[in-house]
Amino acid sequence: MAKEAIMTSKGWNELHLSEDSTVELLQALGYTFVPPEQLETERGSLKEIVLTYRLEKKLKEINPWLSDENLKKAVRAITTVPATSLIEANEKIYTSLVHGVSIEQDIGDGQGKKGHSVSFIDFDHPEKNECVVTRQFKVAGPKENIKCDVVVFINGIPVVLIECKNPTILDPINKAIEQLFRYQELKEEYKDRGAPKLFETMQLLIATCGQQAKYATAYTPYRHYLEWKVPYPISLDELNEKYTKRLFGRTPNPQDILIYGLLEISNLLDIIRNFISFEVEGGKTIKKIARYQQFIAVNNAIRRIQKEKSSKKRGGVIWHTQGSGKSLSMLWLAVKLKRCRELENPTLVIVTDRVDLDNQIVGTFQRCGFPNPAQAKSVANLRELIRQGNGQTVITTIQKFQEASENTRHPVLSEAENVFVMVDEAHRTQYKNLAANMRQALPNACFFGFTGTPIDKKDRSTIQTFGPYIHTYTIEQAVQDGATVPIYYESRLPDVHVQGENLDTIFDRYFQEYSEKEREEIKRKYATEEIIGLASSRVEAICLDIIDHYEKFIMPNGFKAQIVTPSREAAIMYKEMLDKLSGPPSAVLISGSNNDPQRLKKHHKTQAEEKEIIRSFKEDPVEKLAIIIVCDKLLTGFDAPVEQVMYIDSPLKDHTLLQAIARVNRTADKKDYGLVIDYWGISKDLQEALIVFQPTDIVGALTPKTDELPRLEARHRIAMHFFDKVTRDDLETCIKIVEPEDVRAEFDLAFRRFAQSMDMVLPDPAALRYSSDLKWLGKIRNAARARFRDSSLDLSSCGAKVRQLIEEHIKTDGVQRLLEPVSIFSKKFDEFVENLTTPEARASEIEHAMRHEIHVHLQEDPVFFESLKARLEKIIEERKQQRIDAVEELKRLNSLVEEMRNIGKVAEDLGFTETEYAFYKMLKASSGKKDDNSYEALAHSIVKALENLAVIDWVHKDDVQREMRRQIKSILRSGGYQFEEIEILIAKIMDLARVRLAK
Repeated sequence: MAKEAIMTSKGWNELHLSEDSTVELLQALGYTFVPPEQLETERGSLKEIVLTYRLEKKLKEINPWLSDENLKKAVRAITTVPATSLIEANEKIYTSLVHGVSIEQDIGDGQGKKGHSVSFIDFDHPEKNECVVTRQFKVAGPKENIKCDVVVFINGIPVVLIECKNPTILDPINKAIEQLFRYQELKEEYKDRGAPKLFETMQLLIATCGQQAKYATAYTPYRHYLEWKVPYPISLDELNEKYTKRLFGRTPNPQDILIYGLLEISNLLDIIRNFISFEVEGGKTIKKIARYQQFIAVNNAIRRIQKEKSSKKRGGVIWHTQGSGKSLSMLWLAVKLKRCRELENPTLVIVTDRVDLDNQIVGTFQRCGFPNPAQAKSVANLRELIRQGNGQTVITTIQKFQEASENTRHPVLSEAENVFVMVDEAHRTQYKNLAANMRQALPNACFFGFTGTPIDKKDRSTIQTFGPYIHTYTIEQAVQDGATVPIYYESRLPDVHVQGENLDTIFDRYFQEYSEKEREEIKRKYATEEIIGLASSRVEAICLDIIDHYEKFIMPNGFKAQIVTPSREAAIMYKEMLDKLSGPPSAVLISGSNNDPQRLKKHHKTQAEEKEIIRSFKEDPVEKLAIIIVCDKLLTGFDAPVEQVMYIDSPLKDHTLLQAIARVNRTADKKDYGLVIDYWGISKDLQEALIVFQPTDIVGALTPKTDELPRLEARHRIAMHFFDKVTRDDLETCIKIVEPEDVRAEFDLAFRRFAQSMDMVLPDPAALRYSSDLKWLGKIRNAARARFRDSSLDLSSCGAKVRQLIEEHIKTDGVQRLLEPVSIFSKKFDEFVENLTTPEARASEIEHAMRHEIHVHLQEDPVFFESLKARLEKIIEERKQQRIDAVEELKRLNSLVEEMRNIGKVAEDLGFTETEYAFYKMLKASSGKKDDNSYEALAHSIVKALENLAVIDWVHKDDVQREMRRQIKSILRSGGYQFEEIEILIAKIMDLARVRLAK
């Protein structure tokens, strides 16, 4: 009871429901809380993000040999980084934090002046670092200060930023992430509204509201913010007993789990040191951080190695479902293995069974800055590299473990026990001669099998080959975590399937002009599934269906497709047919040989051409390349988030089938699902492929599209429920229902979920009965967007095919004007308001139009618009209290509109420009001691001085701004202002100048 009373008295807000518990748990984990006021006294200004005094102190403790001069150099390596972009600065600082910086100094060891590594963090002894947490940490940005809820410092360097929100508001996590975007200025509308320099040192960003928490690293897009679901290495029960029960009197919530899992001091240092990488994708540097399953898998593997003495018992299987980041898990395991001193600089061998996978992993290791990965170029080169030992990292295909003849044994290449072999896609090729040769070559090595589709049949068991599971991460877990999207399955054109009972029917139709005896002979020789499948009329029918489906339901959202065919000939046939039918731009990728006929040869691609096609598929718009046609290439290890649909016309089986369909499960913006469309009839093969797993392991592997229908129906009911008590034709009453901001936000969430399910189910005819309601709700939503100037109600959040449905309906319904709000300053505004039918509707339109204009123009004339805002709120409040009626409200609002429109004329009548008038009002509002003429002269002088200094891009030039402040200070002093007034007023004047005089 006492606990409940405390909660009630504190209030239901973000401070007490999220921020307080975050700071309390961090203190319990060993962080020292320092109030922000104390830290401000340690900083030269709010622009300084590093606590220099604390950093210098720890640098001397960790590196006692550092001279005072070199101490300053080391600090500058963190505080002043030459870089052309923030991500470049972040990467340079990250490299310094993890690897140290080299500084030349004579340390008195008799070796003279030479380079020594300076460490900023003692990763091997976590207790020797100063770990500080503070709250409400202010940082100065270009135009305004930001105030960070919780910031974590290691040795004075800010490395974690936590944004807390109230869990009782709608969509708190999205709001927290959006605020982190603003602080980083990741969107154009946030330019000069954040403090991007703070993020040069940031390694972790956390959005939390207590009941939900997500994390990412700096500059991460929304879709990569994920949950951390396990308080590794302790259990939930241990977290409860050790911390949350004692601190808060409750079981751990998602925030507690994430805070412990990521920020327990040894975990945080481990993540910073071993689980962050920078990759270049599409010409852009991307910073990546481990997901919880990767962190756990790698550390479980390291623990098993440290615990077991026998190399045979050290290995095992890491089963992480397709698309959950196995390549990066291998990279981070390699990084940690290299750092284990007891392993004495181990040799690492990374093995795949395909050249494209081999190249992919080499690329991943190289892009992430892994030291000197060597790609074996031949059998002889592989043997040479492994025999060198000395900590080599060798990347090879399994095929290079071959022998000259079947009668000779593969030579032993290394008997060392500190050899670690990581096998990618371990369910393939690890059960035959090549795998035996590899084990013969490395008899004492430790083997790790990485797989997304483990096979456990009697003759080839991944677990029997590699050892027990180290960690598992199933399909269902990945979908629930948002690491992958669900895959939906749809069977199309059953009359042209080539499998099972349909085969005889199709054959008889195509060869009906032959006698029964002739048909039997043809069937015996030629009627294979592949040959029947290549009938031109069948391929044409499928291509027509693919074009129709793709152009209507995939292409509008900007996503791409893959067609899987049974043979190289079939792939070419599909390419030719798509071109003949003027289908979307496509490319065919097949393997080739010198003996191929000309028809195949003309589709051969060089390695460079293949790379360019893959790059174009991943990066270019659909108008340039929309579809890739394959028969065996790109079915495994191909990671293209832009691919949403796979059209399968091939008898894929077992793990190949499971891996193929996983090409469409990668996450991308506005991609809610992947789709497999079956033209062959693979459903039975799919069931057989899945039968080797435990039922719980393959939940959600493939979902029939019809399974979305019940959810569509439920979401439809929720969205329509808002308007149960109004008639559909009364648009004004519908708008009134969603006028309260919280109701509007709930309606918007319900609408977006309904639209998402519609986008997923269409073109299934079962969705058509909901389309009229979707269009009607879209009309209300657009009308509300215009009335309330609410940009969050933009249709861009919907899938393109749903957006097109709504927009076409709005145009045909004669309410196209509702798509965009009309400005108060537009000549059409008065006419627009007059067309509204009631005084209440007119007053509502004017109120929200004014709110919008005040928000847009507030910084241009803060005194005037703040005054206008206060008077507007007063009118609205009087109407709510029923002290005035709608007619009187409308009259007073019109008066404010006229005042807003005439601001320029008032300035002109007083002998000011609009800019001078804004400064005049600011000066007048700052003090009551002077006469109007004095303010007038001061305003003219300040504007003149500022205009003379306002060169191009001056808002980003510190020297220009310093001179502006100096001259403003001089003018204000001459005007009789006191020191305390001047300092406050200069900041306001400079903010106004940045808006009014920016060039």
